[in-house]
Amino acid sequence: MADDKRVPPLPERKEKFAKKQVERNKGIFTGVPGGSGPPNRHGMPKLPPGQRSVQNWPVLDLGSLPRVELSEWRLDIDGLVEFPLTLSWDEFMRMPQSEDVSDFHCVTTWSRMDLTWRGVRFADLMTRARPSPAARYVVTTAYDVDSSSGESYTTNLSLEDAMEPDVLLVHTVDGAPLPPEHGGPCRMITPRLYAWKGAKWIRRITLVPDNRPGFWERRGYSNTAYPWYEDRYNRG
Repeated sequence: MADDKRVPPLPERKEKFAKKQVERNKGIFTGVPGGSGPPNRHGMPKLPPGQRSVQNWPVLDLGSLPRVELSEWRLDIDGLVEFPLTLSWDEFMRMPQSEDVSDFHCVTTWSRMDLTWRGVRFADLMTRARPSPAARYVVTTAYDVDSSSGESYTTNLSLEDAMEPDVLLVHTVDGAPLPPEHGGPCRMITPRLYAWKGAKWIRRITLVPDNRPGFWERRGYSNTAYPWYEDRYNRG
């Protein structure tokens, strides 16, 4: 007889895991930074606590791989800004381009070090859009959609964290176009936060006055996501 036991969808399984970790008092903001290795350029240990350095680049997503043609790609910037924008790929590529080397810390406990990125600084996009004084948080929306809930992928972070100079919307990594499985043609990176805060396949940036939890944050993951404090999950 066939086993008809239901396998819960990935978001449901990860939400359950987050709750168990909180019950075990694991992955909760510690209040005291930690890690190992020499200091990075921000004065924190190179490797955050609970992480392991890897040479490969694991692929994690909602189970769908959007294929976004450059001719159809758009980036909307809206919400609490003086000048809402919709950028085509060509317009995005005419923005000031920046290159930076930074590390990539995944909440699932691996880190890939010293990646060379090229793209547009979030701060340069904000120079064009001009956040209003009431804007304090950012919600980003991606092209991918969770098949189990019908939700688009979203994530949230503070405007202060997003304005750090190493937060980029990148199209190139280590001299090659960003691969589709890692968010190409364009994703956001947040080197001082766990990597899920940088939406893959980004399509919208919305500035808001209050903290609005995104896809994983509504399922038990941290609103702040500071790696050196093991800030992986919300207490609820």
